[in-house]
Amino acid sequence: MMMDDLPYRQVGEPRRGGIVCVADHASNYVPDDIELGIAKGLIDTHIGYDIGTGGIADRMARRHDVAAHIATVSRLVCDLHRTEDAPAVVPIESDGHVIAGNIGADVEGRLERFHRPYHAALADWLDDAEPELIVALHSFTPKLESKVEDRPWEVALLYNQDDSAARHAIRLFGEEGLNVGDNQPYSGKQLNATMDRHAEAKGRKYLTIEIRQDLIGTKAEQARWASLVTDVANRVALALKAEA
Repeated sequence: MMMDDLPYRQVGEPRRGGIVCVADHASNYVPDDIELGIAKGLIDTHIGYDIGTGGIADRMARRHDVAAHIATVSRLVCDLHRTEDAPAVVPIESDGHVIAGNIGADVEGRLERFHRPYHAALADWLDDAEPELIVALHSFTPKLESKVEDRPWEVALLYNQDDSAARHAIRLFGEEGLNVGDNQPYSGKQLNATMDRHAEAKGRKYLTIEIRQDLIGTKAEQARWASLVTDVANRVALALKAEA
């Protein structure tokens, strides 16, 4: 649910020069005045949001001192992890499902109501925090309906031009015995909008982490991954300092 009609909520106080978390797809909330025109229950699947990420981000903020900027509206209403001019910023299709209510939607109105406030607040928040590392948290479905592909990774790191933090995280997650993807199941060179804008363009180090959704469906699993992600992020930050 959106609080005070804002498309985001911020949990915890950032430690200046510390680590922060950003979760663009954490919510499947749809405002009452928007009709997506999809089958009942679809909003609760991976097309509606990144399952598990809201719980992980909350736990990182409340238990591990990693403040979080968390989306409070579904990606089907407005995809905050797209550029404003991207065709899918208000998607009319997702994993083979037509989002009928978005056909002919007022895209400019959605941008003004959701996308711009989200990113303006995130920009100010990051400017104030001056973080040493941003964790951009996402999750992916083990299996798409519209495409046959093997998705064996348990966790993955995405990046565009700057892979300096990702390289350390790939190694550290691998040392935990996990099957780690390198720019999988999507490539950050094609889709890295939020970190392109708020990290790479500003010279900030970041980790875009994708976790497979069947591993983070419960509160216990989310608590475990919150601890693991925080530990890896802290170790990456130390490694980056040593290289500076």
